[in-house]
Amino acid sequence: MTLSLSDSTWYPIASSDDLPFRHVYQGQLLGRELAVWRADDGNVNVWENRCLHRGVRLSIGINEGGELKCQYHGWRYANRSAGCTYIPAHPADAPARRIQNRTYPVREAFGLVWSAANDDQAFQPFPGAETGDWFPLRPIPVNAAPEDVLAGLIGLAPDDQPADILPGLAVRLGHAHYFVQPVDSGRAVIRGVLAGQPEDAIAILRHYNETLTKLRDRLERAARKKPAPAPLEPAFEKVSVDLATMPDIAIPRGNTTTVVVKRKWTSADGVIGFELAPREGHLPTFQPGAHIDLHLPNGLIRQYSITNGPGDLLSYIIGVKAESASKGGSKILVESVREGDLLSISEPRNNFPLRRDAVRTVLIAGGIGITPLLSMARFLDKSRLPYELHYFTRVGEQVAFRADLESLHGKVILHTGLARTEIGQTISQALGEWSHAQHVYVCGPSAMLESVRVTAATQGWPEESIHFEYFKNDKVIDDSSTFEVELARSAMTLQIPAGKTIMEVMREAGLSVPSSCEQGACGTCLTGVIEGECDHQDVYLNDSEKRANTAILTCVSRAKSARLVLDI
Repeated sequence: MTLSLSDSTWYPIASSDDLPFRHVYQGQLLGRELAVWRADDGNVNVWENRCLHRGVRLSIGINEGGELKCQYHGWRYANRSAGCTYIPAHPADAPARRIQNRTYPVREAFGLVWSAANDDQAFQPFPGAETGDWFPLRPIPVNAAPEDVLAGLIGLAPDDQPADILPGLAVRLGHAHYFVQPVDSGRAVIRGVLAGQPEDAIAILRHYNETLTKLRDRLERAARKKPAPAPLEPAFEKVSVDLATMPDIAIPRGNTTTVVVKRKWTSADGVIGFELAPREGHLPTFQPGAHIDLHLPNGLIRQYSITNGPGDLLSYIIGVKAESASKGGSKILVESVREGDLLSISEPRNNFPLRRDAVRTVLIAGGIGITPLLSMARFLDKSRLPYELHYFTRVGEQVAFRADLESLHGKVILHTGLARTEIGQTISQALGEWSHAQHVYVCGPSAMLESVRVTAATQGWPEESIHFEYFKNDKVIDDSSTFEVELARSAMTLQIPAGKTIMEVMREAGLSVPSSCEQGACGTCLTGVIEGECDHQDVYLNDSEKRANTAILTCVSRAKSARLVLDI
């Protein structure tokens, strides 16, 4: 019998029982090694069995429920997308979006896990599969060519009941359906299911195991008499050696994904939760601290942090504070957007990444600033890393996402209605004196951020251990200066008049400039400075970064000197 092994054909590669809690199974198909694992949400992942860093097998990695962690250098990959979420050698950076392992299509059905080398063909159950209650048999590996194994199975049929040959190296013999998993040109696995649940499962398993073991022995004796077939050599995509470099956080304007408002609810008085789901499949990989640009029906673009935990890509959950002084952002979301509406979002970007090499992590949130820190706490929870979360709310202000906070296993402390002096004392006590490998993350009102930064510095915390994210820039921007900007790599010289930003003039000159908040808070438009003195008016750079004068946010900052030379 001569059969062609198709990359588009679906084959069983594992039993459902091969995927117990937090396990990683090494599957094999058509010469490929596969890392097969079930996440805590029940999703089964089938990935190429190698870490993108050094090629170490991910099947010996650690299944953390929402991420798979390589044992060698600790790279982490997200459930569903296989996108990299953390690189220990670059703990202060969010990994580039292009770092994503190869995934294979997967279906779990009839007690088996099925996959194919590509998804050119949709998964189709075998005839009669929908009407049966199926009992999986013990798999039997065979060192013989897959087509010979199929022929051997066909030969098991009695003379008065011929075998029913099915598509995809499969055959039906009475109540049993057998499937040949083509591991390689000279290796296969027999997997079978029976119609109905047997009364004596052990006796049935023993009977079929004895029958298939005898067939395996016979097939392997015959295979040893034949020339060994050439092994299959699947093509693997090469991985760029520069994957571990700085992240590419800039996303062109207009590069959006359409999502549906799956759910809208009141998370707390004045805080509305939105669940944004894709129309099909899953959403892109994100890291804790990431945010999205949300394109609103009135044309405005606003930024909102993702509150999700690791590997949770079926939807993004954001929190929106109902602002009485809103210019149309939160107002239209709260009052006009309804469940079922379609919105556009950017891919996630992360200017507030979480390090996971800290011996102590302190999270400090004020009001709606809980949103990015909730995501961080969830990631730390899954990794069983120590942290404490301090959440400050005003008198009469409810705790947003309370149920999610109560489900955390770390130290979560709620501070409600404290006076300004008490807030300062509480922050001081929460921080304590700095010691090696401690990090603090703070998000909330500007006054709280400044208080944490000043208190931390007073208590010996170095700037590189203080991480912050402003929701907005409260500074009054002085745009009265005029100066000249030379774009070194673009070979252009631009005149920046009063009343216009560097970013606006660059766009008028035809340049594509990535941006997000456009108020000096998010860092998306960060550009290198080669020459000249900057007039920093942002809240993104810390004091030492501003003194270094090596970078500028083109959306708000300007020049003190007559001329700036930018690395763009």
